Amino acid sequence: MSQEQGRQIGKEEFRDRLATVSETGGRNWIHAKKPKGRFYNARSIVAMFLLAFFFSGPFITINGNPLLLINILERKFVIFGVAFWPQDLHLLVFGMLSFIVFIVLFTTIFGRLFCGWACPQTIFLEMVFRRIEYWIEGDSASQIRLKKAPWNAEKIFKKGSKHAIFYALAFIISNLFLAYIIGKDQLFEIVTDPPSEHPSGLAAMIIFSGVFYGVFAFMREQVCHFVCPYGRMQSVMLDNNSINVMYDYKRGEHRAKIADRNKVIAGKATFADLGLPSSADFGDCIECSQCVKVCPMGIDIRNGTQLECVHCTACIDACDAVMDKIDKPRGLIRYASENSIRNETKKILTPRVAGYSGVLVVLLTVFITLMSMRTDLETTILRQPGTLYQELPNDIYSNIYEIKVINKTFDTQDYELRLIAPAGEMVSLGNIDSIEPQNLAEGRFLIKLKKNQLTGLQTTLTFGVYSGNEQIETVTSGFIGPAK
Repeated sequence: MSQEQGRQIGKEEFRDRLATVSETGGRNWIHAKKPKGRFYNARSIVAMFLLAFFFSGPFITINGNPLLLINILERKFVIFGVAFWPQDLHLLVFGMLSFIVFIVLFTTIFGRLFCGWACPQTIFLEMVFRRIEYWIEGDSASQIRLKKAPWNAEKIFKKGSKHAIFYALAFIISNLFLAYIIGKDQLFEIVTDPPSEHPSGLAAMIIFSGVFYGVFAFMREQVCHFVCPYGRMQSVMLDNNSINVMYDYKRGEHRAKIADRNKVIAGKATFADLGLPSSADFGDCIECSQCVKVCPMGIDIRNGTQLECVHCTACIDACDAVMDKIDKPRGLIRYASENSIRNETKKILTPRVAGYSGVLVVLLTVFITLMSMRTDLETTILRQPGTLYQELPNDIYSNIYEIKVINKTFDTQDYELRLIAPAGEMVSLGNIDSIEPQNLAEGRFLIKLKKNQLTGLQTTLTFGVYSGNEQIETVTSGFIGPAK
């Protein structure tokens, strides 16, 4: 099967196979034509901002704190300058649930707009690596010729320089991703120190670089087809009101090339000769296949919404350019919903959208409420394990407690614990006066209560946590005493 045959799968069988897989199971390599047009220019501007954010992100700080740090190994998480501890797992859960529901809602309305405009895979592949490929090897036709050419000096130079640049970029990208995980300071240590001092860090760099190089140099669109779960989820999120990159089949059919149209007009051929019904009218599609040639996924958008489509809009720009040349209105391929083309009705607020929106509002309300209740210090007070109450003279009883305090901020915090109720005596067995930033402090203390202050086997104690003169938290614990 030739490349062109592999990419232009017939109308009746396009759902039975992938454009990138041949009948024998081999790879049909996609040599997409370089796109150009208003949507491509807009995507380039968006990509510029996203790439600038990615490359500068590890070095941006908020009040001296990293903008984003996802250190799973040491369980340190900093999101937009706010530190999260394992004790804040409930916040991360609600935040992640809100993000997932937002993605579902966004996809239900706008399809895979994220994939074409903001996905890191698409941004790096289409706006970085493929542009370098166009610069070195030329457009799609030149790439195909170079691929078929024997291994001469020109081919070795072009292929060698391309892959050398690809690996260098993959190395830079992997280091930046690593900076988001371990922090820029630790990354600088790994880079500047001898490799023997950081074997695990060096191994991580090599693995990450190899993965990124393999993805962008070889796997490419296969990542979207076989690895990314979002594309698989898309089919259960979309409906006939979802906005996708769509071919207007009512306007475009029946298709015919310009030469064939002229033959029919001149009376040299009939509609039957073209395989069309005798009552057919020519549509605006002239079978130029430009929409197929620019598609980085190798699909024909005229076959309808497909799993492989990432809504990159390359086909829209290509089709609009052709429509301009033949004096037809733009928009034969455009952002539209199935219902807007079939019934000429536009409806965004559907029961599904309303349901997802309601769930998202509830999750965001809970998340924002919990975030507003989050304190800079988190205190845990528990009775010392394995101990009972102690009976002291004058009908006084005591319990020993262990205290753990987490400072979630990046500043040293003053600390004072006071017993609010009941009015007993608190004896320190190891004072906590201050807590270092992003640290944990532990201590012990004794509580003494008179017998008439006890309410049974267990009495509730209320403590106030103070930083300076400001009470920032209230903590409760239990006091064990004799049965009355």
